[in-house]
Amino acid sequence: MVAKKITSAFVSTAIALQSCNTNTPTQNSMTDDFQWEAERFADIRILRYQIPEFDSLSVNQKLLVYYLVQAGLSGRDIIYDQNHRYNLTLRHCFDKIISELDNTETDPQWSAFEEYVKRFWFSNGAHHHYSHQKFQPGFSRDYFLTLLKKTHQSLPEDVLEFIFNPNIEARKVVRDEGSDPVLESAVNFYEPGITTAEAENFYKAMMKPDDPTPPSYGLNSKLVRLPDGSLAEKIWKVGGMYGAAIEKIVYWLEKATEVAENEKQKKALQLLIEYYKTGDLRIWDQYNIAWVQATDGAIDYINSFIEVYNDPIGYKANYESIVQIEDFQATKRMRVLSENANWFEKNSPIDPIFKKERVVGISYRVVHVAGEAGDASPATPIGVNLPNADWIRVQYGSKSVSLGNIEDAYEKAGLKPILEEFCFTTAELERALKYGGQASKLHTALHEVIGHASGQPKPGINDARERLSLYYSTIEEARADLVALYFITDPYLLQLGLIDSPEIGKAEYDSYIRNGLMLQLRRLKPGEQLEEDHMRNRQLIAKWLYEHGKPNNIIEKKSLNGKTYFIVNDYNEMRNLIGQLLREIQRIKSEGDFAAAKRLVELYGVKVDQELHAEVLRRTEALNIPPYAGFINPKLVPVELNGKIVDIKVEYPTSFKEQMLEYGRQYSFLPLTN
Repeated sequence: MVAKKITSAFVSTAIALQSCNTNTPTQNSMTDDFQWEAERFADIRILRYQIPEFDSLSVNQKLLVYYLVQAGLSGRDIIYDQNHRYNLTLRHCFDKIISELDNTETDPQWSAFEEYVKRFWFSNGAHHHYSHQKFQPGFSRDYFLTLLKKTHQSLPEDVLEFIFNPNIEARKVVRDEGSDPVLESAVNFYEPGITTAEAENFYKAMMKPDDPTPPSYGLNSKLVRLPDGSLAEKIWKVGGMYGAAIEKIVYWLEKATEVAENEKQKKALQLLIEYYKTGDLRIWDQYNIAWVQATDGAIDYINSFIEVYNDPIGYKANYESIVQIEDFQATKRMRVLSENANWFEKNSPIDPIFKKERVVGISYRVVHVAGEAGDASPATPIGVNLPNADWIRVQYGSKSVSLGNIEDAYEKAGLKPILEEFCFTTAELERALKYGGQASKLHTALHEVIGHASGQPKPGINDARERLSLYYSTIEEARADLVALYFITDPYLLQLGLIDSPEIGKAEYDSYIRNGLMLQLRRLKPGEQLEEDHMRNRQLIAKWLYEHGKPNNIIEKKSLNGKTYFIVNDYNEMRNLIGQLLREIQRIKSEGDFAAAKRLVELYGVKVDQELHAEVLRRTEALNIPPYAGFINPKLVPVELNGKIVDIKVEYPTSFKEQMLEYGRQYSFLPLTN
């Protein structure tokens, strides 16, 4: 994002028309004994979330939610194909095997195959959703061939080699120093054989340095090589690449316009439809402006090609959909942040020349998710800030949301044993248990509302994303995190009534160091380094603070009984260091300083202390709490009377496997090769 998707500090550690199975609870199951965790496999927990107060919506509002969720799911195929060119072939193959042979296979290798498929579904493809490493099957090639034979299927040799040869396209995103990121990454944004230099030169030729409102070049296309050796774009639009799925998205968006809550919301939806039909990035900008200004009503949504994290050079965006219902009470409590945005900007430690004279157009909501698809599902963010274009944010503002019911589900699922293992003192543990939930939610809000809305480019710098290239997203997420960390201990939050104790800020400082230096390492396998932008960002900050605080012992590394702990000894001085790093990170972004960005990210954000990593794995494996979590979506079921939808009911499925198979049956609109 600049799009801004952030994950829970601890955890980052849909909709079908037919009725569901008999073990699917209905909305009446919204009680304290709701089953938050559905199952576990590999390094993943599958959770469930509720949609509070859905029944209080009007029929038209329910229809709007339903249509938007249907639109989101209609693009589900796209994220699979974006992640790798073989993923749709494999998903159709796997779905058929699971559907036909589940509960009949007795071979011991079946459980390994089923786990592989679940991991594939969870990551929307054959590479891990966070580490980007390709999954290695725990079953043999010969066994897989017997499954193909039993289901009357076959696969080309190159697809089989992709599955079973660990050296073929082993990483979805490669950004190692000295690598060729485009050429070596397995992600399907660039045709095989295209180099980074070719791709960057292709887009640089489009850019106009003096354009104050540059479009997001390359956002909605795949770059391919023509027979004459030149490069061209295959645009994702109706009649273009992914056209069959996009036509279904447009169908449901058009129905959504019929029940829009107001004219501004309707106008934004119409512009999104026009963008999908034309692929015109200038219309995409018009849509984002209209969407930012459509702040009335209870229902909102994110839909389209949004985040560029999976493009190794940061041009092309993954498909994503989140449908949201406002939590009015929680929004009212937190609105004070956006209302005081100018105070935060004025009191930021960044260089005054990079401060906005006035922060405009920020809207902030706490929302209940009603359905997710694409890059947002099954692994979901807990906060989002959009749009991404800096010039739109400066001139028109942005929307920030915290996904309240998602955060609540994480909290209900519980991670207390991890805190007990990694907190050094009883006081630290008690502070984490008492204030950690509040601290995490406030950090999310500050990150999204203030962090991503702060700062401005140096005059004449309209292309920071292009200048910073593969380091842009890490730098932007670090900037937003540092803003949140800097202000979360500010006494002004007490005056605003956002916190009732300074212990909340201390709990967040403890948590950030604990997670950035240790806990997030449990997501990696031995020998891996950090690839994902949020993980790089967190280690960059935590490691920089630790190293620069050593002379004054601001953050202390302790060892007890063979276990390592990091302790914050001076919260005030830690805040001063945060301010120093924030000032530099903002300068880097505002000036588009590639060399400085590279130096910071490569020095602090990439390499893993292998000895510490091994220790973290030992300690967390004993706790038996998977490091990743994602969700089964609720199911929205139309109630019809005389051929007309008169209501929408919510059901809460309990089987991840059944939801994935159901989605595959109902939302497969693309050919296997695109």
